[in-house]
Amino acid sequence: MTTAAAPLRYAPAVRIGFDASAMSPDHPPGVRRVVERSLAALEARGKHEVVRLAPPSGVDLRTWRHKQLAGEVQSQGLVGLHSFVSAFARGGPGKRVQTIHEVPWKHGVTENAGWKHRYWARFGARRADAVITPTAFVARDLGLRTAQEGGKLFVVPWGVDERFTEEPPLGEVDEVLLERYRLPEGAFVLALGAVRAKKNLAGVLHGLARLKERGGPVPQLIVTGDDTPDLRRDLGLAQKLGLTRYVSTPGHIEDEHLPGVLRLAAAVVVLSRSEGFGLPALEAVACGTPVVVSANSAQAEVAGPDAFQVDPTDPPSVADGLRAAIEAREDLRYVIAAHARAFTWDRTAAAIERVWESLA
Repeated sequence: MTTAAAPLRYAPAVRIGFDASAMSPDHPPGVRRVVERSLAALEARGKHEVVRLAPPSGVDLRTWRHKQLAGEVQSQGLVGLHSFVSAFARGGPGKRVQTIHEVPWKHGVTENAGWKHRYWARFGARRADAVITPTAFVARDLGLRTAQEGGKLFVVPWGVDERFTEEPPLGEVDEVLLERYRLPEGAFVLALGAVRAKKNLAGVLHGLARLKERGGPVPQLIVTGDDTPDLRRDLGLAQKLGLTRYVSTPGHIEDEHLPGVLRLAAAVVVLSRSEGFGLPALEAVACGTPVVVSANSAQAEVAGPDAFQVDPTDPPSVADGLRAAIEAREDLRYVIAAHARAFTWDRTAAAIERVWESLA
């Protein structure tokens, strides 16, 4: 006599409101990408109904979030609101999920370290029903108990787009980008978006200067991003260090060209003093390009065991890391790309679903 198998139990589908206001140009490109890709993956999975909520053009974001957004929970029959930033609608019914990307003031960084960010990281985390961070590094900074420990904190890593691969798509040639962005044909190192103080371009420059002092080959350093006061200050430092001929600033790299530029690079360097995740590091690894990262950092956690970890305050350490990464370029190409394939936006979406199902 056979016993009938117990029926499978699934969490019932629910309608979840997602604050999509962080997709506006006022937010950093990395945050915008996280929101866009996470929502698209959640919608593609179709397990729960995704209700995108964003303020009308010209409406004050703070007023909308705290006076209008909370009302959407009841009027649209939502189980709650999910915020991709630390601020969220406090009033009204339903659950609240908060996202804290990083805690920069714990690392001596002033960017995004004002009282509002500190308030939301401290007191918002008390009010939220669940808190999401993208790395265990940030989770340790927050000091909250994880869900496994009976707390409300969940580590949900971000993903990497499928177009970031170690080989270009069939019919495409990456080398055409050399002329478009005035890139050298020899070895070059990328410092993506290192035009803000927290990105620590100065640390890279001091490491490059130490390479020059040693008399060996010096790679070209390509610093992407807009012209900013911080960039001008660091270019002045490059001049003092005798590095002017080794530093190029092509400006902004178009999004569709970024995978090709990453594949052309000999290495990517991310020495930020504070990061919550480090998408450039992961995208570089996905393209088979070695990364040089600050030791014991979020970007080191994301880049994996084959990243070259250095002390960003020690020029000889940075110089050693740059040289080692360039020399290992071809040997590591396919090894490190395999590590990045575990980071998918579908996995991110599945983790977000589990957070909401735990609240139900």
